[in-house]
Amino acid sequence: MKGDFGVKKTIQKHNELDYIISVPDNFSEEKTYPAVIFLHGAGGRGRNIEMIETNPYFQITDKYELEMVTFAPQCYANSWFDIFEQLSDFVDDMLKNKYVDKDRVYVAGASMGGYATWQMAMAHPELFAAIVPVCGGGMYWNAGRLKDMGVWAYHGSEDPVVFPEESRKMVDAVNNAGGHAKLTICDGVSHNSWINAYSNRELFDWLMSQKRSDYHSEEDKYNNQEDFG
Repeated sequence: MKGDFGVKKTIQKHNELDYIISVPDNFSEEKTYPAVIFLHGAGGRGRNIEMIETNPYFQITDKYELEMVTFAPQCYANSWFDIFEQLSDFVDDMLKNKYVDKDRVYVAGASMGGYATWQMAMAHPELFAAIVPVCGGGMYWNAGRLKDMGVWAYHGSEDPVVFPEESRKMVDAVNNAGGHAKLTICDGVSHNSWINAYSNRELFDWLMSQKRSDYHSEEDKYNNQEDFG
């Protein structure tokens, strides 16, 4: 496959996961590139990987001619959480490619993929420089693990599927732990706030400028079984 505006895409397979890898036209394995792990929403589930090629993420970002690599797996199960271990293995192996700049690895995803973006970053905070979770949510009590990475979340103010409070609570939890997360609420927008996010070129300029910090583990304040189960 070949996208417009100087982007090349190929379909590959990693164990049970089919995925698309997108690289700039002038890609060279002798160079290093920032890398995005893109996690689609529930509408992209299945075994037809070409569905992912038509995701708004690619339709919009291909036009930016960014010097980056995107790895976009397809969820064949009910949700990313059903295959989270496989997804974590996928991420680990993608980052082993010598052309990936290990200090500039990012996760972006919307809806079901937004939830997985939050969770992937909390599960492996040492790997990522920044995340872009769109109309997602997560475990607020664990969000302190993200205090050392860039976070820019998006949500529609009128989202009836995932309430915008989910993003607000996550961003607030990161910041209350000492982080610097930010949230864009798109006025009058329903669930498809990913269009607003991906259409903002400033978001991707910001993303590409983020570099991995030394991860400092957050004190576990929730390890008392009597109080926290």
